[in-house]
Amino acid sequence: MDLDTIREVVVARERGDLVGLGAGCAVLAGGTALYSEPQYSLERLIDITGFGWEPLTDTAEGLEIAATCTLAELAGAAPGCELGSAPRADRPGTALFAAGCRALLASHKIWRTATVGGNICLALPAGGVLAAVTALDAVALIWTPDGRDRRVALRDFVLAPERTVLEPGEILRSVTVPTSSLLARTAFRRISLATTGRSGAVVMGRREPDDRTVLTITAATARPVVLDFPEPPHPETLAAALTTVDPDLWFDDPHGAPDWRAHVTGLLANAVAAELRTEPGERL
Repeated sequence: MDLDTIREVVVARERGDLVGLGAGCAVLAGGTALYSEPQYSLERLIDITGFGWEPLTDTAEGLEIAATCTLAELAGAAPGCELGSAPRADRPGTALFAAGCRALLASHKIWRTATVGGNICLALPAGGVLAAVTALDAVALIWTPDGRDRRVALRDFVLAPERTVLEPGEILRSVTVPTSSLLARTAFRRISLATTGRSGAVVMGRREPDDRTVLTITAATARPVVLDFPEPPHPETLAAALTTVDPDLWFDDPHGAPDWRAHVTGLLANAVAAELRTEPGERL
């Protein structure tokens, strides 16, 4: 879709080029969401692809994923990998990358254009990439207008649908997935009202080498909900944990009613927990 209100496009190559972010200005990366509907209030775009960030970078903390990393690059778990290829053998947690991208039901054309940062900052309940990096306990690196950096856990990044902790003038630079999550076993379950419909409920789980188990609920709730356990939970423990979810968080839209989402989330969570309780090679 043409954005006929845009009067200027700035290609950012250094942090100083980000000056002016705010009302009437938006960040452009992949642009798949930005160009999908009218943007009547926008007059200026700042293209952050000019920074030339590496999509995926190994660090002392784990794996840093640039905000401009495309879904295709993320799903491959390494630069140059085929779309949705198997996760790296030394990093089984990366299996959730492709699972999260597939939950979006986007075409491969979109996968090659849409970015990790865009999906996270849209803060939609059904954001598959947001779900994956939250489930892997990622931490966001945010650039502030005054040149400082701040870090926020992804589980705290989204406040409500299409609302995040980003303040005016701030941008998401990257997210880092810790090594402990990269080494974790994972499980994934998703359901929607239609075969090719938007996700109604998504549950992702990880079991770390020390047995710590974390289940993350998205799509069914207005923002990601993270449930933490010292070991893979049994049904009674999981049921008790699900009762702590704020009833007002269950999302309501044409893709599912709150009571249905709460019910199917319980089923999916039990399936994920059962898979994580099973040792490799055993049958459920």
